[in-house]
Amino acid sequence: MRFLLINQFFPPDPAPTGQLLADVARALTVAGHSVRVVCGRASYVACDAAGDHGLELVDVRRVGTTSFRRGFLSRLVSYVFFFMTAVRYAAFDKRADVVFTLTTPPLLSLTGTLAKLLRGSRHIIWEMDVYPDIAVALGVIASGGILDRTVGGFADFSRHHADKIIALGPCMSNRLANRGIPSTKLTIAQNWIDGTRISPRSLPDPIPMVLLYSGNLGRAHDTATLGEAMGKLSSTDRFQFIFAGAGDGYAELRAACELRQAANVQFLPYQDGHLLADHLGTCHIGLVTQRASTCGAVVPSKTYGLMAAGRPFIFIGPAEATPALLIRTYQCGWHVMPGDSEGLVALLQLLAETPRLIGEAAGRARDAFLESYELQVGASHVVRILTDAEVLDGMPESLATVE
Repeated sequence: MRFLLINQFFPPDPAPTGQLLADVARALTVAGHSVRVVCGRASYVACDAAGDHGLELVDVRRVGTTSFRRGFLSRLVSYVFFFMTAVRYAAFDKRADVVFTLTTPPLLSLTGTLAKLLRGSRHIIWEMDVYPDIAVALGVIASGGILDRTVGGFADFSRHHADKIIALGPCMSNRLANRGIPSTKLTIAQNWIDGTRISPRSLPDPIPMVLLYSGNLGRAHDTATLGEAMGKLSSTDRFQFIFAGAGDGYAELRAACELRQAANVQFLPYQDGHLLADHLGTCHIGLVTQRASTCGAVVPSKTYGLMAAGRPFIFIGPAEATPALLIRTYQCGWHVMPGDSEGLVALLQLLAETPRLIGEAAGRARDAFLESYELQVGASHVVRILTDAEVLDGMPESLATVE
């Protein structure tokens, strides 16, 4: 079959959505399918040319979007430029049997809807973030306002016309169902990590107990609960907190720690992806947080890297969120509700006194990763969704065969 994959980011750009899409593209070509990708040329961070490895059989069309910066206006211009170019490829370029769209930029799924309505292509949406829900949850747009209703109307129009929608977890599937999307269109495929890039390291010495937050710490993440707990533990050297990355939450936590003169907290920049296994291996426990209002609108993906590294994690977030479900299913970490800083402090003290619990949870985390969240497992699952006979039902026989 002929597949058209559309997303603004794609390797060598290191953005996570592009990396996941590249894994699917490789798996499709291995299965004998023809794969064309439409993506942006510019990146909001420096690119790693090695990211192109294994994509030689993929027809990658890189369009000259404007430079992607953090400013709202420049980001909007970049989104609009890429969206218009993607429309041209979906509606007027070589017809694809299946169009697969992600959610960067928002409403990108409309390009797949256009290809379906005008050209009879099948359309599958991979929801990485649920719009406009995430913007409302973060206070970017007003709930029930004209922008919320307009964006939501267009997004749901595309969802209702899609052949299938992939959600990143049960919490996201439930949120989409609450928007009125039929359950028959929804399926779940959680994210994954390349297990050859991240392998377990031995746990460090038990004192101090090192807790690591790695990656973006932004407005979707709960920093208040963590900050309060760190304040209560700032006078002890039994714990070491490390934050490596960037985001609004880093500035808030750094300012609070400086005010308290906390000596057991360290702030680092983003770490090199090639050294991620060693970086994650420096900790005993990973930290993952999420604001309750964003539950299902986004699904934290830090859990999979930690599990690949053989590290348990503490999730500070709503009980309905996918990371909490992972903890309940695999016993690979511990869940703390937002606002329960006292509970978090008690948990940390228990784990410090009983390091055996950390080692046992670490083993379960790695086992669960190998079973369900390794690259081959995850990418193959998405490929099965894309080539599902039920999704392709009604497609002319000549188009449903591998060329």
